[in-house]
Amino acid sequence: MKPQFAGNFETGKVNRIPLWKRFVTQRHLQTMALLGVIWMIIFNYIPMYSIIIAFKEYNIVKPISEAPWVGLANFKEFLADDNFVYVMKNTLGISLIKLLIFPLPIIFALFLNEVRSVRFKKSIQTISYLPHFLSWVVLGGILATWLADVGIINNILMALHVIDQPISFLAEPKYFWTIIITSDLWKELGWSAIIYLAAITSISPEMYEAATIDGAGRFQKMWYVTVPTIKGTISILFILAVSGVLNSNFDQIMVLRNSLNDSASNVIDYYVYYTGLLSARFSYSAAIGVFKSVISLILLLIANQVSKKLNDTSLF
Repeated sequence: MKPQFAGNFETGKVNRIPLWKRFVTQRHLQTMALLGVIWMIIFNYIPMYSIIIAFKEYNIVKPISEAPWVGLANFKEFLADDNFVYVMKNTLGISLIKLLIFPLPIIFALFLNEVRSVRFKKSIQTISYLPHFLSWVVLGGILATWLADVGIINNILMALHVIDQPISFLAEPKYFWTIIITSDLWKELGWSAIIYLAAITSISPEMYEAATIDGAGRFQKMWYVTVPTIKGTISILFILAVSGVLNSNFDQIMVLRNSLNDSASNVIDYYVYYTGLLSARFSYSAAIGVFKSVISLILLLIANQVSKKLNDTSLF
């Protein structure tokens, strides 16, 4: 094993420190790191062996090793599936709209940073963070109650004479995407803004003082000082958002979907669940999952390269 080196920059003397001695010296930190590595191997890497069933005709009564190889047959079947078009349409539609509202947490963080009253600022932060700590099961129940025929939303709209008859929002496919996007924004807006607020707090006050001396107003300081300074953070989070464009929040879809809005709510994640667990087509559902992962990886690499060329910020 190659020894590590430690040196004295003043004398130029280099000391050889064996790896085992460094491990013993840092045994508490290394033990904590080792537990994380073991957890990752057990739950992230060992299960990856099961990916090969996407290329086999797997039957639950036999071991994976005995299942016959079928090559790319499961992938070809998915691409020729009648459900492929509308599953992809729903997944991409919901995800791309979520990508379009990506700037909203940034705008929220910028304006929240401009609030001078500490008490008011903390109150807004607390109110905006709270929905994040509720599970989609709880929030789904709340939304189902609000959106029912006799729910608060119908009562308000009828009181304002916007509608004449109650609307069954969760039974109408045309309202489903709006409900998904709005409820996701309500739940995660405040939480998503935390990283931007943390990045903003690292900006030197001298930059704002210099901008003030130059006559910049609050919006000009926001645009010419704050936004360029947190540009790296925005780029990294945008790259991650692009790579997750095929993720449509399975928990949220599961609690809000039903057979009446199926044409708008059947996304890739739900289709994997339906074909794999409900229809027991394990190889086929694994192939859909692998297809989604490959597309996500390609999107990640493209977004990373584009960000690297445009503003010299990238994940790797």
